[in-house]
Amino acid sequence: MDENKIQEMQILEQRLQNSIMQRQAFQMELAETDSALIELEKSGDEVFKIIGQLMIKSEKSKIKEELLGKQKILELRIKSLEKQENLLGEQATKIQQEVAKSMNKK
Repeated sequence: MDENKIQEMQILEQRLQNSIMQRQAFQMELAETDSALIELEKSGDEVFKIIGQLMIKSEKSKIKEELLGKQKILELRIKSLEKQENLLGEQATKIQQEVAKSMNKK
């Protein structure tokens, strides 16, 4: 039984690490999006968007709308991952306590 609990704890810890890495990647992308929005506000009416290897002239309002949408999605994903991390952390702590109790009984 202890081996199963230890294995379960290791799986939870791996899932927690994966979630943390995903959240950090989304946070970096959100920082880039925030920065793009700031620069967009500073720019004149003529703005460009990079699509693949092309730089295409675009409407400032459309780019702003896209960036704001992306910002909202990233914020939601980050919040979701934070909730998942909290849950996984609680589960891992519970299993650690169970393993510690069973080892103290021996």
